[in-house]
Amino acid sequence: MNIDRLVITIAGSFIVISLALGYFVHPAFLLFTLFVGLNLLQAGFTGFCPLAKILNRIGQVPGSAFN
Repeated sequence: MNIDRLVITIAGSFIVISLALGYFVHPAFLLFTLFVGLNLLQAGFTGFCPLAKILNRIGQVPGSAFN
């Protein structure tokens, strides 16, 4: 799996988990959903994704979106 697919998979997982925690545990967990969404938004405009940089450093295969 390349970095692009990992970023999308991890971000989607974080959103689903934080929404579930916000619903079942405490609404403050929805702030994590906001953080992930804003990070995805800025990555779309700037091409910079901190998670992609981390995955690249640990040796994952780069994709075409985050070089």
